[in-house]
Amino acid sequence: MAKGKKNFIRLGAHLIFVDESGFMLTPHVRKTWAPVGHTPIIRHRFRNDRISVIAGITVSCARYRLGLIGAFSVHNIRQVQVEQFLLQTLRHFRGHLIVILDNSPIHRGTLINELCKRYSRLHLEYFPAYAPEINPQEGVWAITKGRLANSKPDDIDDLENEVTAQLRSIARSHRILRGCIQHSELPLFLL
Repeated sequence: MAKGKKNFIRLGAHLIFVDESGFMLTPHVRKTWAPVGHTPIIRHRFRNDRISVIAGITVSCARYRLGLIGAFSVHNIRQVQVEQFLLQTLRHFRGHLIVILDNSPIHRGTLINELCKRYSRLHLEYFPAYAPEINPQEGVWAITKGRLANSKPDDIDDLENEVTAQLRSIARSHRILRGCIQHSELPLFLL
């Protein structure tokens, strides 16, 4: 085991795989069963309203516990929301935080750099460009969107409640979170 890894374990570091996703009021349609000759129809009000979510799978290096942390926004996730999410995460966890993000421009910049300077226990690392298949958080989004398929929330509050319920369900299942990590294409030495 590398010396740096031992030091982070001793310090009680947390590893967090972070990503963002959007959820729209327009139903995400998937195949479904219906009686022969009857095409299933989903009736909904056509509205482009949406919510954005930033979330991350958390791994405790010392205890190998898994969790899920997230935040909602009615706007697209920008650098300000990333900064607020990281501040929320810093308040929630003690010890060092190793946050792994994709290479999006919203994960870099003045606000994020200043935050890292203010909090020496915050360490940002980045996935390679164009490699969503190695981010375990993508698995959480796939499961959440699969469970919400063919649903038709009436308004933004209803949509947020449905997304929250699904994310809480996933957060309570260590088997699902572990599956998201194992099914990602992360190099084995990181697991």
